Amino acid sequence: MSDLFTSAADATTGGPAGAGDARGALLAPLAVRMRPRSLDEVVGQRDVLRAGSPLRRLIEGHGGAAGPLSAILWGPPGTGKTTLAHLVAQAADRTFVELSAVTAGVKDVRAVMDHAVQERSLHGRQTVLFLDEIHRFTKAQQDALLPGVENRTVILVAATTENPSFSIIAPLLSRSVLVTLTSLDDEDVRGVVGRALADDRGLDGAFTLAEDATEHVVRMAGGDARRALTTLEAAAGVAADDRPAGREDDVTEITLAQVEQAVAQAAVRYDRAGDQHYDVASAFIKSMRGSDVDAALHYLARQLEAGEDPRFIARRIVIAASEDVGMGDPTALQTAVAAMHAVAQIGMPEARIILGQAVVHNALAPKSNAAYSAVNAAVADVRAGKGGPVPAHLRGSGYAGAARLGHGEGYRYTHDEPAGVGEQQFLPDDLAEADYYQPTSRGWEERLGPRWRELRRIIRGR
Repeated sequence: MSDLFTSAADATTGGPAGAGDARGALLAPLAVRMRPRSLDEVVGQRDVLRAGSPLRRLIEGHGGAAGPLSAILWGPPGTGKTTLAHLVAQAADRTFVELSAVTAGVKDVRAVMDHAVQERSLHGRQTVLFLDEIHRFTKAQQDALLPGVENRTVILVAATTENPSFSIIAPLLSRSVLVTLTSLDDEDVRGVVGRALADDRGLDGAFTLAEDATEHVVRMAGGDARRALTTLEAAAGVAADDRPAGREDDVTEITLAQVEQAVAQAAVRYDRAGDQHYDVASAFIKSMRGSDVDAALHYLARQLEAGEDPRFIARRIVIAASEDVGMGDPTALQTAVAAMHAVAQIGMPEARIILGQAVVHNALAPKSNAAYSAVNAAVADVRAGKGGPVPAHLRGSGYAGAARLGHGEGYRYTHDEPAGVGEQQFLPDDLAEADYYQPTSRGWEERLGPRWRELRRIIRGR
């Protein structure tokens, strides 16, 4: 058990807990050395750390009748899940144990529970169990956590990158507060990088970062603070190797070329907040609309390689599947919606495969904007003030007095008609001749056109 209870200290010092070995501390990765030591140093996550929030109360060590709540931290990599767990452990002299669901099992969980009982009985200390990647635990393994969480033998802080609704058992969810973390915005990542350059725990002012290099680091990070710091550390190593002999003590500027060399990836000309963002997104949509699969995949790749949020891209594909493909191929929307949900669950880099499939489907599908144009025409009429009272036979008749008002009188029940459809007025009087939907002769809609014309002839008696 001693190994479990020293793991947290080992992670932050790079050596044995309590050794105070500065040389060992310098061996720890930059992302570990720069891990926030207090709430004041935490970047981003303002909503979940607002005053009075469950997570903030847990970190600040509030007790009382409410007591400390276990927490499930759900969010993308590099958003501070491990950092927040360490901050929870610091409050009120708590004992901190860190396990990974990749390597731990029920035996390890039970050992932590037994030790937590001793800590509480002998020393009056609470135990915080940080369980990383809890979604990798089976149902039986998660069941082993329930008694300790319910009795508050431990305060469980579990981290996951997958949707807890699908990956964590309901009894454990009901006994914990779910905290949803979001990717850092670009300004937050810049702040993390700037602090690492200046702080004595980081690069201690020995390096500066050129402006274009900073933008590339931020862009490649994609809201992941750990990735940004790992890239910065690698680029600093390249810059240090490039320094002329005898200039080792000079402040060294890290260039864009050195950042590119460190990550082996060239800077993509794409600004997520500027014109390039809108230009590339526009070209992406128009390439799918124009059925050029290669061009659509190129612009997809440019967005992904520049660090664009794959969920943003997925939403654009869903819109295009309805606006540009529509009833030409109704299955395109099914593919796009499935891709959107899959991307949210899986994340990069595998999300590129799912997005690629949806892009190919959209680009190759027969195109029709008939449904898009139809709803726009209907909205335009409503905004113009058209559309009189609902015909009396269509009005609700399931309440007292409706029959006296003539509501529902004369309504023809469709299923009683020999053909499953009969002549009947559905539109208000002033729109009786409206003709919004005009099917094309492409794809699936080629079959719908004759059907709609025949249905309209029967319904409207013309």
